[in-house]
Amino acid sequence: MARYIGVMSGTSLDGLDIALIEQDPAIRLIATHYIPMPESLRAELLSLCASGPDEIARSAMAQQHWVKLAAQGIHSLLQQQQLQAQDIRAIGSHGQTVRHEPSRGFTVQIGNPALLAELTGISVVSDFRSRDVAAGGQGAPLVPAFHEALFERCTGSRAVLNIGGFSNLSLIETDKPVTGFDCGPGNVLLDTWIQDQRAESFDRDGQWAASGQLDQSLLTTLLSDPFFATQGPKSTGREVFNLQWLQRQLAQHPPLRAEDVQATLLELTALTIVHSLQAAQSDTQELLVCGGGAHNNALMQRLAALLPGTRVSSTAVYGVDPDWVEAMAFAWLAHCCMEGIAANRPGVTGARGLRILGAIYPA
Repeated sequence: MARYIGVMSGTSLDGLDIALIEQDPAIRLIATHYIPMPESLRAELLSLCASGPDEIARSAMAQQHWVKLAAQGIHSLLQQQQLQAQDIRAIGSHGQTVRHEPSRGFTVQIGNPALLAELTGISVVSDFRSRDVAAGGQGAPLVPAFHEALFERCTGSRAVLNIGGFSNLSLIETDKPVTGFDCGPGNVLLDTWIQDQRAESFDRDGQWAASGQLDQSLLTTLLSDPFFATQGPKSTGREVFNLQWLQRQLAQHPPLRAEDVQATLLELTALTIVHSLQAAQSDTQELLVCGGGAHNNALMQRLAALLPGTRVSSTAVYGVDPDWVEAMAFAWLAHCCMEGIAANRPGVTGARGLRILGAIYPA
């Protein structure tokens, strides 16, 4: 039995998810800890997603702040579980993505793994995406291999949908290699718009979107973005879909009520997921949803309505808390790296072959 810790902060930038798992050989979630993202750090990380003055120094300072938060959370989790640093084989730290441009041959996650190893006394595995990008891949999504391992006992044609800032699908069929790709915006535009219009961090249960009316003309414009016409392997990020992107689309239309824009953005998220799923795996029997979007009732209901022949539910139906799947995934990816197991999937990322992902920073 080996214990691993996964640390994840995604594009939503709401906080750090920390998960403790046991690998023996099945994956078992032992404990979790969450740290809200301080607003000052969130604002700085958002600003680093685009070019700006003195960004190298600012990035270095931001990642020190991020690592200190992560170390604090790890110490709290160990204390709660009455464990010592030596009881943990490794930490899998995704870091915070600030740039993701695989078409230009790079992806950047900040998170100073050397400092995290120093502060925790635990070996750290990080920089999971770079080796896949070096092999010609997208470097994302990386979770399909984990989804395959986590739900390997399920049979039939099924898919796992992670709805974080962006949405990605893992397509899992019996006796076939897992495939997957990014579908497009998940929560990122919904969160960005409500933050801009109402100074709220997210649309709880999709209530604001549900209060609005879909604008078909705006939806058609949004769906015309070239990303949605591409086939997998593909991945995306804030470099493409952000407030400025949305404002450019809105400028092509007469002024709309803010809630109608939100309703249209929810339909954009739902439709791009459904179109992607139907194009890649039309006979999907079950769609298991994880990530923050699993709590958006309006979005979940819309997905179910658009997929009448597919069971749509949270991963919780299999005893897996949807809030912790990604943090668990990076704990598992650390396990794969430490054991020399290839963890990318060429059919997902487009890499030239299987690769061992991650760089190890010994304690």
